[in-house]
Amino acid sequence: MSTPPLASGPEGPRALRPLLDTVLEALDTGARARGGPLPAGGPEAVAARVRETAGEILPDQGDPHALRTLVHAIAEGAADPAHPLCAAHLHCPPLAVATAADLAASALNPSLDSWDQAPAASELETLVARALAREIYSDGRPHEAPEDPDSLVTTGGTESNQLALLLAREAYGGTVRLVCGTNAHHSLTRAAWLLGLPEPAVVPAPAGTLDPAALDETLTRLPGPLLVAATAGTTDAGLIDPLPEIAARCAAHGARLHIDAAYGGGLLFSTRHRAQLTGLHAADTVTLDLHKLGWQPIAAGLLAVKDPRDLTALRQRADYLNATDDTEAGLPDLLGRSLRTTRRPDALKLAVTLKTLGRAGLGTLVDQTCARAREFAALVHDHPGFTLHAPPVISTVLFRPEGATDADVAAVRRALLTDGRAVLGRTRLDGRLWLKATLLNPATGPDDLAALLHHVATRRATLVEGHTPR
Repeated sequence: MSTPPLASGPEGPRALRPLLDTVLEALDTGARARGGPLPAGGPEAVAARVRETAGEILPDQGDPHALRTLVHAIAEGAADPAHPLCAAHLHCPPLAVATAADLAASALNPSLDSWDQAPAASELETLVARALAREIYSDGRPHEAPEDPDSLVTTGGTESNQLALLLAREAYGGTVRLVCGTNAHHSLTRAAWLLGLPEPAVVPAPAGTLDPAALDETLTRLPGPLLVAATAGTTDAGLIDPLPEIAARCAAHGARLHIDAAYGGGLLFSTRHRAQLTGLHAADTVTLDLHKLGWQPIAAGLLAVKDPRDLTALRQRADYLNATDDTEAGLPDLLGRSLRTTRRPDALKLAVTLKTLGRAGLGTLVDQTCARAREFAALVHDHPGFTLHAPPVISTVLFRPEGATDADVAAVRRALLTDGRAVLGRTRLDGRLWLKATLLNPATGPDDLAALLHHVATRRATLVEGHTPR
């Protein structure tokens, strides 16, 4: 049996070309077979189709058609974030140029745990990390940011938030107490548990955002050291905490500040919306996640740090990766750039996207996406059969059928999922269950928005009222 072709090396491009044709064809046929944003039938039906198509995963003899078969099966059974009626989660449709860059990263397969495994990729990551850190800490003046900020490339918001707590703990000499709102992402309190920190102090967020007065009272009564975590783009409703007021309270009480901008951080690219992040530059650390409002393939997270000296806590020594004499001879030390050892070059797709679109191009995508959310909210508001929770702050719209119970809302959502017609999320706010449309596709049009609302209205009528509306 001949050796299967490799993806890189002199013959790599030639070997990949026919395989790419196979993948693209299978993606197309799979999507056509699906016919909507989600496969119909629910979990049991989807699982049965996958089992039937996949057959024996590890047969005695290989199947030369496995690539076509399995890619088709995954595409047919996918939740397609590029479909305009797929709007449940902070799960964006990736840009084609970013996906193409990700293919190159997979083919070359650099590992960013030592320079000799990723010579060019390690330098490119440095350029991307510093450029995005300067963007975050520029205080609205992108070309006037200080040169010192840095950032680490992570797998997403959860890893970034964990790193933020770790760096705070080490900056304070081994302990810190997290102070966050009830609106904070679950990864923050989970990180406190993971790191063995004291029980977090959770501050009320009665309007969906962290209350500065309640925060001030908490900071006054609690002994330090303290880390306050604010949010710029909540998962439930896309709300942004009052960052300047929170930063002022932290400064007054000597508390460290972390801002989880995993969702809202993408507003930085928009001239129109950037002001919503005023105060972001005051944070000691900032989470940014560009596989949300950045249109990147997963994973594309970052943790920005105002003072790069905080990163010394991550330094590690492994003689086979960063021997002292190698480092002294000029080989870059990469182990202090992550808690992970093996790391893929996720910075490549980020660099390609940033350079291809520029700030203006990314800003346009942000503006279009936010505009679609406002348009959908207007449709909900004007429809007599629905209640709108509030105008969107970023691109999340919460709504529910007028007069429906929480059980009705949940049933409508599950019915749409089973039909494969529309993918909506759910969240509980103000004591009620809401349908959640998280709009991240800038190509979504007015007809798509109307269709999404129509599907919900139709399902509400058939499930709750027993008839289909005209």
